[in-house]
Amino acid sequence: MAEGAVLLRRFAAPMQDELRDALREIASAAPFRQMVTPGGFTMSVAMTNCGNVGWVTDRRGYRYDPIDPDSGKPWPSMPPSFRALAARAAAQGGFANFAPDACLINRYEPGAKMSLHQDKDETDFDAPIVSVSLGLPATFLFGGAKRSDKTRRYRLTHGDVVVWGGPSRLFFHGIAPLADGEHPLFGRQRINLTFRKTV
Repeated sequence: MAEGAVLLRRFAAPMQDELRDALREIASAAPFRQMVTPGGFTMSVAMTNCGNVGWVTDRRGYRYDPIDPDSGKPWPSMPPSFRALAARAAAQGGFANFAPDACLINRYEPGAKMSLHQDKDETDFDAPIVSVSLGLPATFLFGGAKRSDKTRRYRLTHGDVVVWGGPSRLFFHGIAPLADGEHPLFGRQRINLTFRKTV
């Protein structure tokens, strides 16, 4: 895809049942919710987290927080299956010894999208981003270091994993509006697991 960025087709598919079961447990403890941006915009994507910290946004800004603001409790711990998948994918992409401390979980329903953005709320930019797609296919937009750089479009299907780091770590990326459909395991939605090392 670019220097430091790879697309691993169906890399996570063999673990689909284990991942689905873990997701159910996480969502029962920390339900999906649509967060509000600092500018007051309600995101079309529903989110939750697991790990030592979770990514949150509200009128106070974007940040990582060890506490779920909805429950006042710590985020659910990251399942071992999640950690193992992220580490294996990172290694396959050329980044050994990846140990994420946060997993942002996005739920896209038909029509939901993610505008071009950088993952830059972390303090450790040496570690890559590992992004796992489950459920309905999506169009991944992958640009460059500037928002105005041309984006390339990649169709991500169930089980695909994108890893980007090194020279590509701060590249802009996003998701085009999700087309309607029905996935046999995940129904009318796409689930995205985004693993980060925040510190």
